Amino acid sequence: MGIQILQKRGVATEKNIKGTHLLCVLSDATSKTFPFVKELDRKLKRAHKKMGSLSKEPVTIEAQDGRLLSFVVLDQKMNTFQRHTLLRKALKSLIAENPEVLNIALFGDEDLKEINARAAVYVALMNSQRLPSYKKESTKKNIKSIEVFGIELKDKFAHEIAIVTGNTLTRELTMLPPNELTPSIYRTKIKSLAKSYGWKFEEFDMAKLKKMGAGAFVAVGQGSEPQDAAIVHLTYKPKQIKKNIAVIGKGICFDTGGHNLKPARYMHGMHEDMNGSAVSLGILLSATLLKLPIKIDCWLAVAQNHIGPKAYKQNDVVKSLNGTSIEIIHTDAEGRMVLADTLTLASRLKPDMMIDFATLTGSMATALGDRYSGVISNRPELSCLAVGAGSDAGERIAAFPFDEDYEEDLESGIADIKQCTLEGGADHIHAARFLNRFIENNVPWLHTDLSSSNRKGGLGAALSEVNGFGVGFGIQVLKKVLQK
Repeated sequence: MGIQILQKRGVATEKNIKGTHLLCVLSDATSKTFPFVKELDRKLKRAHKKMGSLSKEPVTIEAQDGRLLSFVVLDQKMNTFQRHTLLRKALKSLIAENPEVLNIALFGDEDLKEINARAAVYVALMNSQRLPSYKKESTKKNIKSIEVFGIELKDKFAHEIAIVTGNTLTRELTMLPPNELTPSIYRTKIKSLAKSYGWKFEEFDMAKLKKMGAGAFVAVGQGSEPQDAAIVHLTYKPKQIKKNIAVIGKGICFDTGGHNLKPARYMHGMHEDMNGSAVSLGILLSATLLKLPIKIDCWLAVAQNHIGPKAYKQNDVVKSLNGTSIEIIHTDAEGRMVLADTLTLASRLKPDMMIDFATLTGSMATALGDRYSGVISNRPELSCLAVGAGSDAGERIAAFPFDEDYEEDLESGIADIKQCTLEGGADHIHAARFLNRFIENNVPWLHTDLSSSNRKGGLGAALSEVNGFGVGFGIQVLKKVLQK
């Protein structure tokens, strides 16, 4: 992590705060016992505002001695997303100046102090990480320590550190340009991560997948040169195992749309189409650091969707790993193709539950915009669990139906199933019905369509547009499954 967190049980005062950047977190708008209260009062009077406004919009001021101060009220009524959003806004100006020391002072209700402290440290850590930049004069984050006043937690913010570490990995990988993260390079990086964290590493390359009969995945991978696509299987196996969970991620390193070529406006940013696999890796890393008593099989469908003489095309019929024949309708629906065979492999190990992550459909983004991501499940109770996990994590989730009559739209006159329709409509539900056909052993399954993986101006805790959505949510899902 590289950032030291120092805890001081004592109350922060103007004299004992050594740094030049202070975030003051209040739990109610009536308190007047915090440093620089007079300067805040002057600022609020000048703006014709009251203390209560700090629960809707933080205020940042420069003190007479030159220190930069930010004030926010986080009360009992707020949910995690609201708390994270206000802290992101409150910290933006402080973090932009790259201080060596960031001070966080907590005041007010003792019961709220821990909640606010965890949230504040999480958001501060999240936005103090170095992310890929190729600018000649790149601004470097150089926060060395975060000093927390007013509380002392025994676990030293271990949960927050683990989630931020996984989230940062997700953002780093997703932000890499496509020439810096081809399937070959990605596979090498994954292998290196496996070695560093003690994960078992296994690969199914194109030659092996062809021999196995994984025609859905191969159809997409065959269009690239070199044919370096692969399904990568990682395993985290702790000493104590209470659950066995499979985490699956779509890893399309660049998506041209294939023969159904995307226009420039929609092809731009398609190096981020591997975000689902990056989220899966982030969850695996966070779970490892937290030492969760869960065996995790992580399956990553790593490929590119290119156009060329070998690329698959409309009206092709291919046979998947589980023997289902698929009529190709649109080559830009490649994500469900690579996931189909990956889900089959994952389900054959009979995990207690499977959860996949993918930037899969435009229709989910149309339904939700970029503030929420959507889930669909073959178990209604998993959808409910997911919505609750998203609320707890501050990464908002909406659940969508999974009724079987949607699958009527995928009936093919020549194959077992159509890949999608050309009419659009509820494609996010069609995609889930399609993917369900490739899950064996009736394994409980939660599908996550990451419509909020990138949002201009940031989202929730994250200031960066690529926000790593899904890591915090995924860990909360795992914790809730452990409690069942």
